[in-house]
Formats: sequence, C-alpha cells, structure tokens
Amino acid sequence: MGTLNSEFEALKRLESEFSTDLSHCDDLKALETIRIKYLGKKGAINQYFKRLAEMPVESRAEWGRELNRLKNSFQQELSAKSSALKKQQQRREFVDVSLPGYHSYVGKRHPLTQILDDIKFIFTSMGFTIEEGPEIETDYHNFEALNLPPDHPAREMHDTFYLPGGFLLRTHTSPVQIRVMEKRQPPIRMIAPGRCFRRDTPDASHSPFFHQVEGLCVDENVSFTDLKGVISAFAKKLFGPGVQIRFRPSYFPFTEPSAEYDFSCIFCEGKGCRLCKGTGWLEISGAGMVDPEVFKSVGYDAEKYSGYAFGMGVERLAMLKYQIDDIRLFYENDIRFLDQF
Repeated sequence: MGTLNSEFEALKRLESEFSTDLSHCDDLKALETIRIKYLGKKGAINQYFKRLAEMPVESRAEWGRELNRLKNSFQQELSAKSSALKKQQQRREFVDVSLPGYHSYVGKRHPLTQILDDIKFIFTSMGFTIEEGPEIETDYHNFEALNLPPDHPAREMHDTFYLPGGFLLRTHTSPVQIRVMEKRQPPIRMIAPGRCFRRDTPDASHSPFFHQVEGLCVDENVSFTDLKGVISAFAKKLFGPGVQIRFRPSYFPFTEPSAEYDFSCIFCEGKGCRLCKGTGWLEISGAGMVDPEVFKSVGYDAEKYSGYAFGMGVERLAMLKYQIDDIRLFYENDIRFLDQF
C-alpha cells in the first residue's frame, strides 16, 4: 500500500481535486455528480475507508481521523454550494429572460414648467429681464408700496396668509417690482415669475397656491400703446398669429388707468364655444399704467417717468393652451395626466 506519508499525499491531491471540481460547478445536477464521485457508496472517500483494515494498527487511528475530517469537510462544502446554487436558481426563475425588456421611463417637464419656460423665452426675447423676490414678504412691499394702505378694501380680494412678526406669504409677484425699483433707476424692463399664496378654497379654478408672472416697464414716454403692443406680441407668440386681444376698463390700486385684457378663444377662434361660454373671448388678467403713488413710494419722478405693469396667471395660461378644465390636476402628480405633456 505504500508508506503512510504517501497515503496522506494522495488525500491532499484528492482534496485539491475536489476543490477544483466544486469551483467549476454551476448547477445542482453537476453538484450531485461531484457528491457521488467523492461521497457516494463507490466514491473516493469510501474507497479509502475500505483500505483502513490494510493499514498498520498503529496508523489506523490517525488515518481514520484524517478520512473523517476530509469527509466532513466535503459534506460542508457541498451543502454550502448547494444553498448558493438554489438561491441563484431562484433569482433566475424570478426573472423570465424570455420576456421582452422594459423601457426605462424618461421623465418630462411638468406642464407648468413648460408654459413658464415659454413665457420667459418670449419676454426675454423682447428685452425683458427676469427678476425674483422672496415668497415671505413684508406688508409694506406686498400692499402699502403698491398703493394699498391698511384700510384699503381691495386687500380683501387677496385674502392673505399672515405670519408672525408682520410678515405674510406674498399674494402676487408685484412686490418684486417695488424691490427692483428701490434698487435701480429707469429704464427698467422686467418680468417677475414666481409662486403666490391666497386663502382660496380649492376647486376646479382656484388654488391657495399658484404661479404668477408680473411684468413692468418704466422709462420716459412709455404709453398704454406700448403695453398693448407687448401683450399682443406675447399672445400671438404663445397662441398663434390668429389670436386677437381686447382691453376692458377696470380698477387696480397700483395702476391708473387700469384694464383687464382678454384673448380671443383659441378653440373656437372667436365663434363661441363651451370653454369661452359663447362669448368668443377668454379672460386672462389685468394691466395698466403704473400709478404715480407707486412711483412716489420708490422715489421716482412721476413727471419724468411713466410705465406700465401687467400680470398673468401661469396655471390659467396652461389651462387654456392645453385645454385643461381643472387646476387641481397640476398638483395631483397623476402620471396619466403628466405623461400627456
């Protein structure tokens, strides 16, 4: 049979061969073949056990311990390999590789972001700058500097969220006009897009949170004709060359004269439909020439300078452009709605 040392060398070679076979095993069927080869009734380990009787008496105990160690080691490694292969098989079975692949969902810009970007592009192309201001405002900038003193009845139209310390959530982006005029001298040609807040009960056409774009132009010899020209150019760029504009007399504390402006219905082309309630016109927002009292609050010479201001609701324009009949859809994050844009 040879010396004991040579037998131990044979066991080391067997252990090395087992490790090699196990490392190349990649399925349970092949693993069972390996188990039979080394631990089966006719396997290599049992063959060595059968030769135990041929060993010298003084060497049998050591030889037996080595065989048992090797057998236990093989069993543990086979068990661990079996568990790993079963988990791997479960993962493969979970994913059916024969099914067509999934396309990655590519996000899109929110419809309000799209319309706001269009508004910014149109006005910047006409020479307007984009200005920003704080959403938490002072009463002075939000009301008083815009010719709305504490007892002015028009304040009720805004139904304001008041905060401690004399602050409030701005009800419009007009305070940005005041802040810009306080820092700069004319000429000024700017728009102020941003979020606004009012105590409105949410319904199909109202929201306590909304977006507005305020516009202002101040220089020498600015006229109402300039205002009409800018609004007209904006409307035709956003809704198409066929849209018509009309101005109706109105009242706003910070402009004089004041007007509300409408666009001809972009759906019925002014013929009258359900959306425009048969009038052929869609109400947009207000505008007018800056009141001299506003110039006085920022230190401008009303005899030298004149200017116009206008506002527009971003949600209102988006509803018109995309034929949306409920403002709440913009804020519900329903992917079925957003995916249309």
